[in-house]
Amino acid sequence: MKYRLDRYGNKISILGYGCMRFSKKGGAIDYPKAKREVLHAIDGGVNYFDTAYIYPGSEECLGRILSESGMREKVFIATKLPQYIIRSRAAIDRTFNEELSRLQTDYIDYYLMHMFTDISEWEHLKTLGIESWITEQKAAGRIRSIGFSYHGDTDMFLKILDAYDWDFCQIQYNYLDEHTQAGKAGLTAAAEKGIPVIIMEPLRGGKLVNLPDKAKEVLAARGESITPAELGLRWLWSQKEVTCVLSGMNSEDMIDENIRTASKVEPESFSKEDFETVKRIKEIIREREKVGCTGCRYCMPCPRGVDIPANFYYYNLMYMEKKAAARFEFAQNMGIRKSPAFASQCIDCGRCEKHCPQKINIREKLAEADRALRPLPYKIGINIARKIIIK
Repeated sequence: MKYRLDRYGNKISILGYGCMRFSKKGGAIDYPKAKREVLHAIDGGVNYFDTAYIYPGSEECLGRILSESGMREKVFIATKLPQYIIRSRAAIDRTFNEELSRLQTDYIDYYLMHMFTDISEWEHLKTLGIESWITEQKAAGRIRSIGFSYHGDTDMFLKILDAYDWDFCQIQYNYLDEHTQAGKAGLTAAAEKGIPVIIMEPLRGGKLVNLPDKAKEVLAARGESITPAELGLRWLWSQKEVTCVLSGMNSEDMIDENIRTASKVEPESFSKEDFETVKRIKEIIREREKVGCTGCRYCMPCPRGVDIPANFYYYNLMYMEKKAAARFEFAQNMGIRKSPAFASQCIDCGRCEKHCPQKINIREKLAEADRALRPLPYKIGINIARKIIIK
């Protein structure tokens, strides 16, 4: 296993264990199976375990495994404050104490503000006294490092990154999402500030493992044994700015494969052939795209606040993956921003089209994207979610 350092010199395994996808049996987590797999990962050198308050049964399961096996002091636990449902300082205390109880521990190694999408969410927490609360918890040794996980665009990520002296952050990043959400620009900015970056969704929820047949043929044509998962993980670990990559492992075979890859990869080891392979696979995956947007963002900023590349990204995603999944991700990552960025805000000024290197008819395509992404039931759902979540 390879390790990289956090802000305080702690050695974190470059492969982290994502505990959201523990196997289920009869509707509940299969505890014996989860225990075998977690301990197997620890034996292989994995020492970073990521869970969250809202993952059903996950904190309790991880806490029980570590307590029963005596492994608590050998690993790092990361869990999260569900900031989107927090309305008071008392709720912060109550939630955190519940997490400590579930995890059967008296401290959290890495504590995150969960699922930021907008700087307003951090500003809301500040009105509740979150900064002094963090200071108190760190002084008491109940929190070792403080960070945030993020779903949103690059510009907002950079604002949140600069809003506090964070110890680490967590972003969605993979070779298909290289220039969406925080993206490469966000990864680089965090690294330049000395902030370790934890990666989630490294294989796009399995989409970069279950590749189209044409993409599998590209891999096979290399004449060497390389799996889709290995390619995706090596692409990440080859970047020195990446500290740890989370994988939702739920089989010992999967754990073994990932550990093998994590044990031999080095920074900046991705070859020219590797990059060409990824480029070709991306082209194959995107053959069903509706808009040839590269995410370059030359069209931005929009005077009406439309996030043009993001709307096109999720519109394309509907035809590369399942439509319902793409619409849900759109609603989650764009629908609950304080300042909406919907395509419907376009006033047809045409400024964006003058700067588009791909010569896309942006205004026409935005209207298509909005109709596809926000049919009436989704509009209603997003509006309800905004009223509940946005402070």
